Amino acid sequence: MLRKRLFYILFFGALVVVFFVVMSWVIPGFTKKTVPPIGTLQPFTFTTQNGTPFTEKNMAGKVAAVHYFFTTCKGICPRMNNNMRKVYDAMKGQQDFLILSHTCDPETDSVARLKHYADSMQVDTRQWVFLTGRKDSLYSMARQVYKIDDPANNVTDINSDFLHTQFVALVNKQGNIIKIYDALKPSELRELVSDAKKALKE
Repeated sequence: MLRKRLFYILFFGALVVVFFVVMSWVIPGFTKKTVPPIGTLQPFTFTTQNGTPFTEKNMAGKVAAVHYFFTTCKGICPRMNNNMRKVYDAMKGQQDFLILSHTCDPETDSVARLKHYADSMQVDTRQWVFLTGRKDSLYSMARQVYKIDDPANNVTDINSDFLHTQFVALVNKQGNIIKIYDALKPSELRELVSDAKKALKE
């Protein structure tokens, strides 16, 4: 009786193993753990530091780290961009990786001002792009799409609204926002680099 029970346990155990092996072979990604995206890219049009249009189509097939700052910030922005510089250095030369730095203050941060700021950073602006645009569109993307600021922070009058966040969103090649990181924590940005490299291979 004991021998018969052991036989059935081993038999059905082997069936389960064979099932998973076959399904993994037939269905790519069957065994891969998947996490639902936080959000998905929506159509937008902003302007780069070079005065050229930048839309969601420029992100197609690319992995992007997205954050917000403003050039006159004396608080968290310098620390944030210094930390993001380490991400840039780690990913430099990866053609399908972008850093997108949106201004929180489009009235001050003109194209020319962003160009001057980008030049001072001494980065390749084909890979690290600085963006400006309409304030309501910039803020809507941060809150509704990238989820790096609380949507409840919206105020009735856009002119009196101000966004200031240290968070960075990682967007995969399919346009899904897959994770949020704190740009003031180097350990989280090291995690971002690791996750970006994995996303580039997917």
